[in-house]
Amino acid sequence: MDTIAFSGTLDPITNGHLWVIGEARALADEVVVFISENPFKKPLFPALQRKTIVEQTLAQRGWHNVRVVIVRGDYTARAAKRQGIAYLIRGIRNTTDFDYENLLQQANVDVVEGAKTVFVMPPRDLGSVSSTFVRGLQGPVGWHWSMKKFVPAPAYEAWILGWLRKEWEQLWDYPALGEAVLAKADAWFAHLTGEAAYGAPHRRYHNLDHLVHGLTELTVWAANAEADKQSVQTLKAAFWFHDAVYAAPKTGASNEEASAQLWLESGLPAPHPTDVAALIRATDHARQHALDPHPLKDVMLGADLAILGQSEPIYQTYTEAVRGEYAWVDEPTYRAGRKVVLQHFIAAAHAGALFADPYFKNLYEASALCNLQREVDTL
Repeated sequence: MDTIAFSGTLDPITNGHLWVIGEARALADEVVVFISENPFKKPLFPALQRKTIVEQTLAQRGWHNVRVVIVRGDYTARAAKRQGIAYLIRGIRNTTDFDYENLLQQANVDVVEGAKTVFVMPPRDLGSVSSTFVRGLQGPVGWHWSMKKFVPAPAYEAWILGWLRKEWEQLWDYPALGEAVLAKADAWFAHLTGEAAYGAPHRRYHNLDHLVHGLTELTVWAANAEADKQSVQTLKAAFWFHDAVYAAPKTGASNEEASAQLWLESGLPAPHPTDVAALIRATDHARQHALDPHPLKDVMLGADLAILGQSEPIYQTYTEAVRGEYAWVDEPTYRAGRKVVLQHFIAAAHAGALFADPYFKNLYEASALCNLQREVDTL
């Protein structure tokens, strides 16, 4: 077979879609991926961005015999036939898919006189993966770790950037901003999510994932604590900036102090900018005793340290990422320094002080102690 086509909205493309495209490559010399643009649907990503995400994914896999085409205002089966493509390929995951695809196949051939369909069945681990399924994961704490299992890296990166953008606009109430402040806010979003901060390629843990996790933790805490809007804004502004500066090895002022100063220079419209700076400084765990207390400090630290109480696989990924951020440190020195940090946290957990906020304490302290002790035992 010379050419076969795969079609879908791909909003976003998932590992299940990629499996079908891989099967198509085994059947034909060339594969065309048709991305449907339906003016009556409101997609997560616009068609051009979906096309870019798919092309980036294909390039990462070295699949150079696959090209991507956007179909607007036409049936993909008919669009395929017009381009001389006689067959589409579709995945069938269950009997519901079979009934639907059977009707669609009949419509494609009998009604719109389009391409015929070849059906393939994905492996069991991809049987439940769809764009709708993946979109449904968003929301609870850890949603980004869950969805990362089901989508390729370009789709994941685009998704969390889109999520962060919505968080950012909501934080600063974009509709109420004047033109000058709006431009400033846009510039700071680009800075914080870009290579100068959380988006830096060398950041293994203090990166966009950490930002998504912490902001989600704060959102869920606020819902459970029925927190006031100003407290939530102060906490989230602080979390956005708390690791904005992350130099390893450190030079001069601490990363936390440098991040606090960056915040104070930002000119963003928080009602109490010094409170935000205080919470950023509060994440300097080595200087806790020297810092002035703040009413929201325990919540800020709870969100920042919440990674310690996650499931064992996520905690293991975290420890590997931290080691990656200290790649410049030799193994014996790293192990000795890491053990000191962990023992400090363990002592705090035994004293019931690792998580001082009751919400985070109930949720994470017991599991954090298990994780910390297990890691110490490996050093």
